[in-house]
Parts: sequence; C-alpha cells; structure tokens
Amino acid sequence: MQVLKRLRYRIGVFFAVIGPGFVTAVVDNDAGGIFTYSQAGARWGYLPLWTLLPITILLIVTQEMCSRMGAVTGKGLSDLIREEFGLRTTFFVMAALVGANLTNVMANFAGVASSLELFNVSRYISVPLAAVGVFLLVVKGTYERIEKIFLVACALYVAYIISGVMVRPNWGEALFNSVRPVLLIDPEYITMLIGMVGTSVAPWMQFYLQAAVVEKGITAREYAESRIEVIVGCIVMTVIAFFIIVACAGAIWAENPRNINDATDAALALRPFGRYAFLLFCAGLLNASLFAACILPLSTAYSVCEGLGFPSGVNHRYRDAKIFYNLIGFLVVVGAGVILLPGFPLVKMILLSQVLNGMLLPLVLVFMVLLVNKKELLKEWVNPGWYNLVAWVSVVVMTGLTLALLGITIRELRAG
Repeated sequence: MQVLKRLRYRIGVFFAVIGPGFVTAVVDNDAGGIFTYSQAGARWGYLPLWTLLPITILLIVTQEMCSRMGAVTGKGLSDLIREEFGLRTTFFVMAALVGANLTNVMANFAGVASSLELFNVSRYISVPLAAVGVFLLVVKGTYERIEKIFLVACALYVAYIISGVMVRPNWGEALFNSVRPVLLIDPEYITMLIGMVGTSVAPWMQFYLQAAVVEKGITAREYAESRIEVIVGCIVMTVIAFFIIVACAGAIWAENPRNINDATDAALALRPFGRYAFLLFCAGLLNASLFAACILPLSTAYSVCEGLGFPSGVNHRYRDAKIFYNLIGFLVVVGAGVILLPGFPLVKMILLSQVLNGMLLPLVLVFMVLLVNKKELLKEWVNPGWYNLVAWVSVVVMTGLTLALLGITIRELRAG
C-alpha cells in the first residue's frame, strides 16, 4: 500500500513538472533541424545515423546539467554567467547568441512559408499571419497556457515517424549505420557533422530550459521527476531525427544522392510513396516551424534579459518587462521580414545558422561545466565525474571539427 502511494505521488509530480525538458528537446527539431537532417539523409544516405547516439548522450548531459542548475539555484543560465563571470563576458556571449538565434528565427519563418507554398499559399500571407500569431501567443498568454499549447505541438511530431515508415527504407542498413562510426575528410561531410550537432544540441536550448525550469517553479525537491522528463524528451528528439534521416535516405539518396534546396524538397520526394507521406511531412514541417518560431524569440529574450539584469518572463505584464517583450517583437519582425525580401539566400542562411550553433556550443558548454562544478552554487548537486568527462570531450571534439572545417576551407581557397 505504501509503495502504491509513493508511486502515485511520483507519477503526480512527474506530470506536474512535465514541460520544460520535453518541450525544449522536441522543439529542437525545428525547420533548420529538419532541413539539416533531410540534407544529411538525401546527400549521405544512412551514413550519418551513427552520430545520433553520441548526440543523444551529449544532449542528455547538457540538458540535465541546465535543468539541475535551474532547480537548485532558482536562476537562469545567463543570470549565473553574469554573476560568476561578469557583465562584459555575459554581453559578448549574449551578442553571439542573439546573432545565432536570429538566423534560426529566420529559418523557422522560412519553414512556414515553404510548407504552405506547396499548397499555393503565398508567403506574403502565411508569414505575416504566423508572425502576428506568434507574438500574440507570447504576449497574451501565461506560462501555463503557453506550455500546454507547446505540449500539444510536441505530439504532432509523430507525423515524421509515420512518413518515415511509409517510405519503407532499408531498415537493416539503417540499423547497421546507426552503430558504425564513419569519418570522412570532406568539407561537406564535416560541415554536416557540425550542423547535426549544432541543430541537435543548440546553445539556445540550454538557456531556455534553465529559464523555463525556474519560471515553472521546479525546485530540488521535484528534480528527480524533472530529470526523467528531460531524458525522455531527449530520446524522443533522437527518434524523430532518425526517422527524418531514413525517410530522406529511402526516398532521395536511394534514387539519386544529392543536395536538396530546402525541407520542402524532401516533402516532394515523398510523393511517390503516397499522398499521406507527403502531407504528413509537410504538416510536420509547418508545426515544427511555428513551434520553434515561438520558442526561439522567447528563449533569446529570457537569456538577454536575465544576463543583463532586466525583468523577464511571460507571467510579467508588458509594462513590467518592456525590454523582454520588445526584444521578442524585434526578433519576430526581423525574422519574418527577411523572408519576404526577394532574392534572400535562404538555404545558405539556414545551413549557416546550424553551423553557427555548432561553433558556439563549445563556448556555452565551458561556462556550463564551470558553473555546475561550483560547490558554493550547487552544493551536493555538483557534477559527477563522468558528466564532466562527456562535456569536456564534447568541447574538444566540436572545437576540433570547427578548426578542421576552417583549415580545409582555407586550403581549398588557396588551391582555387
């Protein structure tokens, strides 16, 4: 009887804390992420699948560290960086984050435009309507209401799993390549690796998750259940990425390996496998784009306002957090407005946003590991040794990949 009571209590607490970790991990499959995974499958087939296992481990470690810091300290990541490393350091980190996040916001409004243009809806209609809807949702909603909408949006990602199954890919090859690491000295392949890590473990996620944990009021007492929620969200993210890659490997790479122009190219390639495969991929792209177009401006505003000491949070009224809401408005207007400019190099910008995420990640990880090991901040909640090992190895690997890409690019420019 006592065991059943304890189990009911644990389940109740789990559903009370569900939201920040699950939403953050799943929304990581945004328009830029979907394009990156689609491009990986279309160009390289099943080969990139091996990256998903180490990416999942890295994602779980980074997300768990941030949620733990938020629950124990009651402060956001940028807030802690400012307190421990000073305002000047925080300003430069925030400037880099805003730059990377703005390109991600553009990518997601591009996803809205391209998904609906397949059904002859002009971007001059879809993008402004999406921008207005995103801004009103964030400004008018409370945290609890917005979180419920986000959780419903998470459920719609099942569209990618269904569309991937309908393609009937080579499951044996997919499973084999999931456990066979392959490294190629090729600029495109290395760029793809950096982009996949950058889109799967994006810097913005760490700032948003910790801020959301704080705003939801999760403390160290509820942390055991919150940790499970974080891990489940990371695994779901990986499953979705897996099915996007195998769908494009089966539909595009198996027929004619090539680069794709955008995520809608992947959707169009699914048409021969049935109308529903195509429609589900398009619906997933629209849902993911709108979802992330809400989260990314919100995450950026949380990070900047916390880091610079301004009031932040959707539970504040506009007059009490003007900078927070104005920054959200700026990102939405600029992100949506750029998509309406004729001739804008959209695909290059989307790829650049994911590579920028991958390049910025080591810097953010360094601050996170230093913070989470401060005993005066975390007390008995400091990192276990193997967490530090995973985090520092990730910093070294991502820095090495970035330097390798830079070196190969310089050599090719000299040779050309």
